[in-house]
Amino acid sequence: MSDQAPYQIHALELGPMENFVYLIHDHASGRAAVVDPAWDIPAVLQLAEQLEVTISDILLTHSHHDHINGIDELLEHADAKVHLMKAEADFWGHQLSKPQLHHGGDRIPLGGSEIQLLHTPGHTPGSACYRLDDNLITGDTLFVFGCGRCDLHGGDPEQMFHTLKQIKEELPAETLIHPGHNYAVQTTSTLQEEIDGNPFMHFEKTAQFIDYRMCQHDTLRDSPYAPLDKHQLRVAGLLR
Repeated sequence: MSDQAPYQIHALELGPMENFVYLIHDHASGRAAVVDPAWDIPAVLQLAEQLEVTISDILLTHSHHDHINGIDELLEHADAKVHLMKAEADFWGHQLSKPQLHHGGDRIPLGGSEIQLLHTPGHTPGSACYRLDDNLITGDTLFVFGCGRCDLHGGDPEQMFHTLKQIKEELPAETLIHPGHNYAVQTTSTLQEEIDGNPFMHFEKTAQFIDYRMCQHDTLRDSPYAPLDKHQLRVAGLLR
C-alpha cells in the first residue's frame, strides 16, 4: 500500500478458526471500520485505543458465526453502524441494531476514504468483498490459494465459479487480497499470485469447478495452502 493512502488496514488473527479481523483506519478523520468482529473484542478495542481511533462502522463480509460472534459486544463499546448486503440480511434473518443494507457497487464513506462493496455470492447468497483502491478484503469468498466452502447452508458452487471469474477478469492484477482466514503459507497475496497459484482460479468450465470444489479439493489439499498451478492440476487429472 502506498504511503500516500488516506487509510491503513490492520489485521488481527483471532479465535480457534484462524479468523482475520480487520480494522480500517482513516487517517484524516480518526474513524475506523471493523470488518467481521469476532472472538476477541477486547483485542479489537485495544488496537483501536492504541491507534487513537473511533470505531464508527462495522462491515460484515457474511453472516457465519465465526465472523459475527462479536458484534453485540463491540456495539456495547462503539456507536457504530453495521453494514452488510441486503441479500445477506435476507438470508440471515437476524435483527441487527442500526443495520445499513447495501447492494453491489455501493460505496461507504469513512472520513477521507471510500469503501466499495462487491457482491460476491457463492459461500453465502449475500457474501461481500470490500475494496479500497487496490486492497480487497475478501472474507470467505477468496482465500490465499483457496476459496470458501460451498456445501454449507446457502452455499452455491456455480455462483462461486462466476464470482471468482469476475474477480479475476475485472480487478487489477496488483490488487492485494486480505482473506477472512489465515489458511495459507502467506497471509496475503496479489490477485496475480492467485491467478497463477490458486486452483479455483484455473477452471474455465463450470462443471469441472463444481466437481473440484465439492468433491475433490478437501480430499487432496490441507492447510496451510501453497500455490498450485495449472500444470499440477492437469497432471492430477483434474483440469482438462
